[in-house]
Amino acid sequence: MKNLSLKEKMIPILTNKNVNFKKEIVAGITTFLTMAYIIAVNPNILSATGMPAGALVTATCLTAALGCILMGLFANLPFALASGMGLNAFFAFSVVLGKGISWEMALTAVFFEGIIFILLSLFKVREAVVNAIPINMKHAVTAGIGVFIAFIGLVGCGLVIKDDATLVAMGEFTPAVVIALVGVIIIAVLDKKQVKGSILFGILTSTLLAWGFALINGEVAANLGIYLPEGIFKFESIAPIAGKLDFSFITNKETIGTFIAVVCTFLFVDFFDTVGTLVGVASRANMLDEKGNVPNVGRALLVDAVSTTVGAAMGVSTVTTYVESSTGVAAGGRTGYTAITTGLLFLVAMFFSPIFISIPACATAPALIYVGYLMLGAVKNIELDNITEGVPAFLTIITMALTYSIGDGLTVGILSYVIINLIYNTFFANKEEKARVSWVMISLAIIFILKIVFLG
Repeated sequence: MKNLSLKEKMIPILTNKNVNFKKEIVAGITTFLTMAYIIAVNPNILSATGMPAGALVTATCLTAALGCILMGLFANLPFALASGMGLNAFFAFSVVLGKGISWEMALTAVFFEGIIFILLSLFKVREAVVNAIPINMKHAVTAGIGVFIAFIGLVGCGLVIKDDATLVAMGEFTPAVVIALVGVIIIAVLDKKQVKGSILFGILTSTLLAWGFALINGEVAANLGIYLPEGIFKFESIAPIAGKLDFSFITNKETIGTFIAVVCTFLFVDFFDTVGTLVGVASRANMLDEKGNVPNVGRALLVDAVSTTVGAAMGVSTVTTYVESSTGVAAGGRTGYTAITTGLLFLVAMFFSPIFISIPACATAPALIYVGYLMLGAVKNIELDNITEGVPAFLTIITMALTYSIGDGLTVGILSYVIINLIYNTFFANKEEKARVSWVMISLAIIFILKIVFLG
């Protein structure tokens, strides 16, 4: 391996040789289109706190662009970032509305979370956690994310619905469901024929079909969450929400305890959601090294932490690595150019948000469903015949989907892995059978138990 220049060490993307830019750009567009919903959803959720929606649209795009471009330049990975779903709902409904904390103080909690993550990343604590996860668990995370995002797609298009009696049930075959299924069929057929950009083509075709239906029957389409773009150009300043951090909690004995609890919750959820996403998507891309580790994971985690810190200062909730990055990976993205493409599109979307906001869930669902199928293929790499490896892997996969949380799935998986292997190693295994359970994994299990006991 040749010696790298200082510039190449600082900016790893410069080390790429013989890059297929067409494939990377298509992958970046694909990732963007599958996560463009955040441009509309994030402001909708956070505005419940009293924050102005227009400013939130701009801030959401800016922070996503920053995170994606930094990820591409400094980690050289095809991972996209934006304000995290779930974390934004926790911010708005549990912290601000539920605990009565101002949105300014809630942003300060996110800011502190980011600072702590920067320190943990610089001291390689997060990197140690990622590298300590056993290879079978890493494959399980990949498969679990696959089932999870497919479930998101099925719910998003309306094929799977909530049911009080059976928890979930099949929904009616509405036009939205039909459009989504047509999209899946298009992607599958084109991918079978090895047509480049098949996932992107499926999203675009489904979007055009949805908009066409909205033209024909706008009222029914609106009931299905399908709307035509309301204009083309729109831009609003972030001044009402940027730089509004509130540090008054430091001198307020009544709020300091709540503030610390909120920071800890943000820390826990974001930490393990990010770890799970990085491991799962990198595994799907066959990017793990010979030791099963994610390349440049330390830089990726640092970018994630910096993005959260800057995002809080700009007025949005926790910025995190997006599981939708897997769609770009499935489209052939392997380098930072994919992430940079996604980031540049978020900058463009900042000025043309009405178009991207109107991409319906039934148009992005085909990509999520099909990529879920691709990621589920990681199951074949799991040692299912080895019960001490297979059972924790299974619990990881199934829990991710059924709890609607990558972090919860990882929690159950790691806890079960450590407990099962420690008990078996202590009482039943001979020397050849004993699986090594690292101190990092044991520490994680203890942290998970403490979190469950004290934070729920």
